[in-house]
Parts: sequence; C-alpha cells; structure tokens
Amino acid sequence: MCTRAVYFGKDNQTVTGRTMDWKEEMHTNLWVFPRGMSRNGGLGDASLTWTSRYGSLIASVYEGGTADGMNEQGLVANLLYLAESQYHVEQDTRPAIVITVWAQYVLDQFATVAEAVAEIEKESFRMVPVVAPNGAEGTVHLAISDPSGDSAIFEYINGELKIHHAREFQVMTNSPVFDEQLALNRYWQQIGGTVMLPGTNRAADRFARASFYINACHQSDQAREAVASVFSVMRNVSVPRGISTPDQPNISTTIWRTVSDQKNRVYFFENTASPSLVWVRLSQLDFSEGAGVRKLTLDGNPDLAGDQSTSFEPSEPFQFLVPAV
Repeated sequence: MCTRAVYFGKDNQTVTGRTMDWKEEMHTNLWVFPRGMSRNGGLGDASLTWTSRYGSLIASVYEGGTADGMNEQGLVANLLYLAESQYHVEQDTRPAIVITVWAQYVLDQFATVAEAVAEIEKESFRMVPVVAPNGAEGTVHLAISDPSGDSAIFEYINGELKIHHAREFQVMTNSPVFDEQLALNRYWQQIGGTVMLPGTNRAADRFARASFYINACHQSDQAREAVASVFSVMRNVSVPRGISTPDQPNISTTIWRTVSDQKNRVYFFENTASPSLVWVRLSQLDFSEGAGVRKLTLDGNPDLAGDQSTSFEPSEPFQFLVPAV
C-alpha cells in the first residue's frame, strides 16, 4: 500500500507524487500550519518539544496524524506503510515522537533534505508506534524530498534507524525493506522496461514500474506537463478501488493521490472517489507566526474542485493520535 516517486524535469522542475493505499477511508482533510507553533512528540513530559520554524500544508489521516505534505521551503514528506518497521528499544529514555507526528516534525523544522538527515541521524529522539483507529499496527517509514531533487528514506528496522540519502532514491513503496527493494529493482533494470515490467499490485512490482516510468516519461521544464506526468505515473501504480487483500497487507485500495510541485510550491490532491482535482498554491497562504491554523474540509465533500488556496477556514488543530494508556 502506497507508492512515492520523485520526477526530475528540466530547469529545476522537481515534482514528488504519492498514492495513499488503505483498506478504508481515512477522513483526510488539508491543513495549514503557520510558523511559531509550539509542538511536542505526543507523550507529554516524555516528548521531544520544538517550535515550528516553517509553515506547512499537510494532509491528515483520521484527523490524528500528518501523512503527507509540503512546507513553505518546498520540502515534501510522505509517510508510507512498512510492515517490517520496529521502533521499540527497551529502557530507551530519549525524548519521544509518536509516529503520527513524525512527518510534521520534519516539515516544521527543516528546509532541505540534508538538514533533516544531519539532525535525525544524531538519533536524539525515539520513535513510538501507535495503533490506527481500525486496529491496524502503525508501522511506517518516511520519505522526504526537496526542490533540488535530493531524497532520503528513513526506516527503523529491528529498533535501528536506517537512512538512505541520495538523489537517486526517487522511489519508495512498502515491503520488503528498502535495501531489498533496491536489489529487486536492479533485476528489472537489467531486463529494461521497454521489454517487460511486472504488472501486479505487489509493492515490489509497483516499485519497479514507478522507477522506470518516472524517468521514462517526458522530462519537461513546464509545470503543467511535469505535474501531469507525475499523476500519470501515480495512476499507473495505483490499486483499483474496492480491492483489499486481507492476507497481503501491502495491497489495498488507492483512496487518494497527491502531487507536489516543489519549484512552484503547488500541492495537488486527488480523491479517487472524486472526478476532479483540488490544488493549493502555497504562495497564497499566510504562514506567518500567529496567522492561525486553517482547514480545508475534504472529507464528505467529494465534489470540491479546482484552486482552493483561498478556501481554508480557521480551525483548532487536530490532536495527534497517541498510544493508549
């Protein structure tokens, strides 16, 4: 479930796309968070604390977590499912961040991938998982990209942080872990996508298709063409609505897609139950300290369409999901 890919167009036209694949609707809405917000990792006195340096536009899940978004510097964060994730380390007393807050922490604090990697690799905090409202284990990994095309993948495997940091790490899906995905993809690169590509909904097959198509499609300097190309790749690796395989946790319906134009700071959202796109121009959002939190209600409003940059309404921020006491 879920696929992410980064497109390198001409004239610094960098665009990141992702699918959100899940077995049920996640009641997603879009939120604007300004600079200067006091934040914490979700576990009270045991939490890491910070004040947001950058404003961000994010997509929430279950009104309890940040799953996707872009900040005012063009840094994009995409949270995807990974069954192999293991965070817990016995007797770990470092300040905590609940996984529902992880992507928001990155968007709040960093302008570039290099900045985020330099701080996160210090391992000054610990990750704490949470169970989703439907009872699913919240095991995830995080991909980030910036307008330069730089990327990083963060995974916690057997309690250890693994970071893959390079421009070449354009694609992420789900299981197996990223090292193994790269090995599998090398096989398909040898065959060549013009000869044959794997066509199932399995994560490894989606990885191979996304890796080939994101570079095979026209690398344009035009924003419209670049965004359209990324949407076409994301649709190619999507899972049809109504499909969910209980014994295959990495195969679920694609419920929405996002595409982030990082050069022009435009965020596109596509609900697969809707005939239309929604987009937001970050240049038209007020991220200044004290500007207040604002919300664009997508849940229950599938006919919303077009530029919604001025349609956000003041709102209290949602509360991040945390582990049950």
